[in-house]
Amino acid sequence: MSVVAEPAAKAAQPGFAGWMRAIQQEVEHALELRLPPAELDPRRLHEAMRYAVLGGGKRVRPLLAYAAGELTRAPLTRVERVAVAVELIHAYSLVHDDLPCMDDDVIRRGRPTCHVWFDEATAMLAGDALQSEATLVIVEGALADDPARNAELLQLFALACGSRGMAGGQAIDLAGIGQAFSLAELERMHRLKTGALIRAAVLLGAGCGERLDGEQNAALSRFADVAGLAFQVVDDILDVEASSSQLGKTAGKDALQNKPTYVSILGLDAAKAKAARLREEAHDALAGFGDRARRLSEIADFIILRRN
Repeated sequence: MSVVAEPAAKAAQPGFAGWMRAIQQEVEHALELRLPPAELDPRRLHEAMRYAVLGGGKRVRPLLAYAAGELTRAPLTRVERVAVAVELIHAYSLVHDDLPCMDDDVIRRGRPTCHVWFDEATAMLAGDALQSEATLVIVEGALADDPARNAELLQLFALACGSRGMAGGQAIDLAGIGQAFSLAELERMHRLKTGALIRAAVLLGAGCGERLDGEQNAALSRFADVAGLAFQVVDDILDVEASSSQLGKTAGKDALQNKPTYVSILGLDAAKAKAARLREEAHDALAGFGDRARRLSEIADFIILRRN
């Protein structure tokens, strides 16, 4: 973990690709230090936790936290804790989502899923432990100087993870297999399953720094909501168009499982058009921040134009 608090803007590098690599490396290092050593008992559980978290992933949620922290000139020490916490939650959700009782997948990030490499019970416990570790990270120090503001941020984090956020979205997703969803129902599900943690990453990262006024908060919230929705729309498109080797996970599985998706409801071309509109909405939401929102704007492009 970083030991010197300094404005998050100093983490920026001239080009987005270089900035992104630097943040990804920083977060990987912080995660490696944070996770219990594999040699510590119970060793198999700690090995599974590290397997699930380290050495893969785009780290989109940490990137968003750092970019939002840059917008509000947040101390890097605080932003780093947010980035680590949201990534641990994301990793736990993937471990559980891949289990046979849920999505039953065998490939994640180009290698066997946690329950395949270890076993189902160990994978379940690894996910549980990662969730607990994320909570420890987020409560170990104040995210904001004002105690009331700090309590609000902790509440935001908890809500994003639970039944009114990510876990609730997964429950709706499982219940929706084989069902006919309207577009509004699909968007509600993904605002919870995918969007809640993405939104939390943005608002928590920003919340570590200078306070925004009401209009600015509303604009940043709009951006966060749009970014979360866009991520899922593009995921649904890639599930149709990309290969398993490109994605690092099983391609075409949504159709095989008869899951409602943006492609199944709108069609491929209309889903692509929706992604393009969401890109415009994301940029519009950030327009009032000027260059301070440069990295958030670039991440929006990265999310929507990605190929895996």
